[in-house]
Amino acid sequence: MKSLANPILPLEHFIPDVEAHVWADGRIYLYGSTDIPGNHGYCCGEYHVFSSADLVNWVDHGICFSAKQTNWVADDVPLYAPDCAYRNGKYYLYYCIPDGRCGVAVADSPVGPFTDVGPIEHVTMIDPAVFIDDDGQAYIYWGQFDGVRVAKLKENMVEIDPDTITQPLSVAEHEFHEGSSMKKINGKSYFLYTDTHRHGGRATSMGYAVSDNPMTGFTYGGVIIDNFGCDPRTWNNHGSMECFNGQWYIFYHRSTHCSSSSRHVCIEPITINPDGSINEIKMTTSVSAALPASQSMEACRACEMSGNVRFECDGEGSFVLGQIRHGDTATYRYLEFNGENTFTATAKADKDLRVEVYIDDWYQRSLIIHPGCGYETGSVSLPPISGRHTLTLKFYGEFTDAAISNFVFTCN
Repeated sequence: MKSLANPILPLEHFIPDVEAHVWADGRIYLYGSTDIPGNHGYCCGEYHVFSSADLVNWVDHGICFSAKQTNWVADDVPLYAPDCAYRNGKYYLYYCIPDGRCGVAVADSPVGPFTDVGPIEHVTMIDPAVFIDDDGQAYIYWGQFDGVRVAKLKENMVEIDPDTITQPLSVAEHEFHEGSSMKKINGKSYFLYTDTHRHGGRATSMGYAVSDNPMTGFTYGGVIIDNFGCDPRTWNNHGSMECFNGQWYIFYHRSTHCSSSSRHVCIEPITINPDGSINEIKMTTSVSAALPASQSMEACRACEMSGNVRFECDGEGSFVLGQIRHGDTATYRYLEFNGENTFTATAKADKDLRVEVYIDDWYQRSLIIHPGCGYETGSVSLPPISGRHTLTLKFYGEFTDAAISNFVFTCN
């Protein structure tokens, strides 16, 4: 079985804005937007559904819904962040388009195909999210900034009661940006959203607020995860929380290709403390348990990067850590070592590329990759390493074109 690593889907799938749900069959289902790889802006006009029984092996159930299936949305209009809800044997897919209109489609299966019902009257901004409370009352959340709203859904799940529309959060009190998501945990309503408390208002954090009421009275709880540093130009974050096999996880995304788009879904385990708070966690490559250092690692899976370096396609169908410049860094959190004493990497550069290896910020040795006809493989001996550690690679040299495809630690 493959190890659980971020990003969790195969690298060719760029799925951001994910709402995760565990339905009656015990599988976890992901509903998200679909980005096109490269710096092409946010989202295309179709949704896929992915499901898994173990968070490792994922099934792509194909296109479940597209703008072409509607009679009120142009075929070339992108579909933004969706959500899905189940009631009375039907699955309801809530979607939105850039002008702020939101619609709903229905299916007999959690993976579709979904048949369009049409736009939802009175819902006028992006990012719909739906929550069904223990008493059976359904709520829909939507909006950006102080335009965030919540209303009760009628029993038919396709209309709201406009008299119940209210503003649940605010910019002033909660730094609300967009990306509403609601879960009930230990009798409390947890409102997860894109939070702009940091980085001069950049929307890279996932924050939360808690209340006894799913519509009002929310107290800010803090940031759970911040994706700042996942890419040189990361801009936003959006996701959800879900409990799977007794463990709560936060689902969020990271941008790639030195852009604010081309985003991958990632997950991290979280803990709900006895007082109801949730501690902030760091982005990882390994998710929960550390990945074996002896397992070949795709270099583009770095959880943090600095400088110009970025996840990108090498033009031959493979994903690499590319556009490396002098002084750039890439971090991998966490690897499990068992005495490995050799670092081997496959990389290319137009002039000598020096790769410095750091274990928990402690310098080990440097590997020099010399120019060749393409990717070259080199190795360097290290002091034996044991235990769970953070790996950081630092890149130096006078090159102008450099990339690294993979690396591994071995015992020699």
